[in-house]
Amino acid sequence: MADPTGTTPARLLPFLRSGGRTVIVPIDHGTAIPVPGLEHPADLIESLKPFADAFVVNYGTALACRDALADRGVCLRTDVYKPARPGHPDHGAYMTFGAADAIRTGAHGVMHMLYPQHPDEARQFRESARLISECHHANLPVITEALPFGLGRSADYTPENISFAVRAAAELGADVVKTAWPGNIDAFRRIVDASFVPVIVLGGAASDEASILAMVADSIAAGGAGIAIGRNVWQHPNPPLMLKRLHAIVHGGLTAKAALSIF
Repeated sequence: MADPTGTTPARLLPFLRSGGRTVIVPIDHGTAIPVPGLEHPADLIESLKPFADAFVVNYGTALACRDALADRGVCLRTDVYKPARPGHPDHGAYMTFGAADAIRTGAHGVMHMLYPQHPDEARQFRESARLISECHHANLPVITEALPFGLGRSADYTPENISFAVRAAAELGADVVKTAWPGNIDAFRRIVDASFVPVIVLGGAASDEASILAMVADSIAAGGAGIAIGRNVWQHPNPPLMLKRLHAIVHGGLTAKAALSIF
């Protein structure tokens, strides 16, 4: 549910800009999976700032990179999200921080995971509801990353499952829902239409550039409110260029083909 009328609530303005759309860069992967590209987060943030509305960071990065994050939206990751490992219990995501920690770091809002249909969904729903309640009491917006069953469960990311996850997050009180791409524009349009809060799309594991640009263009055409894409930006050979192209689609209305021609 994009906001072309410009009536975005004031507390969402650090994230939803330019007619209710956003370009968010998550760099919160350091507690979840070992990935290259985040060795020097302050330098990375500085290089991407011209084309980023906001960054998602863990508590330590928020403190260490406070100067680099200045004048951009800061979204504190309040949980640790773990992919299931063979031979280990699937803990999914578990809450680690809250509203007071976000305020302490100077964050403008928070992001957390919600895994509907996960084996441990009861705990996650309770933690999500508690976080949303305390953040709204503190006038902090909440972005819920809603993924069916868990992280990296692409076979379970059907349009029906994604739609339920998005609606469940909205019903709990999320201000914005981040979710997976269901595979086609018509399915994403139905997901957006069934949500009464803005929906943004994630990028997932690094993919080829043309496919990511096409997916983002389709998500915007379907009424999506923007992106929260990390690895497909900062693992690109030229991260600022990749983000510039994504920014041109989200905020400039360019087609994927036109964005790919930007140098």
